[in-house]
Amino acid sequence: MEDALSTAAHHAEELIPRPSKSPAALKAALAVVAPNLLPKMQDNLEKAFNRAAELDSLTPVHAFLVHRATIVEIERFPETARTYHRSLYLAQQAETPEEAREHLAVSGGILRAATAAIQE
Repeated sequence: MEDALSTAAHHAEELIPRPSKSPAALKAALAVVAPNLLPKMQDNLEKAFNRAAELDSLTPVHAFLVHRATIVEIERFPETARTYHRSLYLAQQAETPEEAREHLAVSGGILRAATAAIQE
């Protein structure tokens, strides 16, 4: 399933080119593909910088940038984003653990494919 999702994402029409992993580029990309996520991104960026200062390490900032780039990667492809969000919703509404696992396998496959894509 993961290969099919990855292949589909790479062959679907993208809304925008893949941005760099800088905060400014990711913010600009998110403003186009999922503007509703901008407030959460800003909040999480501030938390990442605060945590980095606490730890005296850039690891939290790097983790934030990878996570946000992964979300942008999913949102760049409208059909992939619809499938991702639908599977998360259906997992929350599932009546059995098996049903929830099936839906989470779909969203997890999309997330793994997007993470792999941004690391190419």
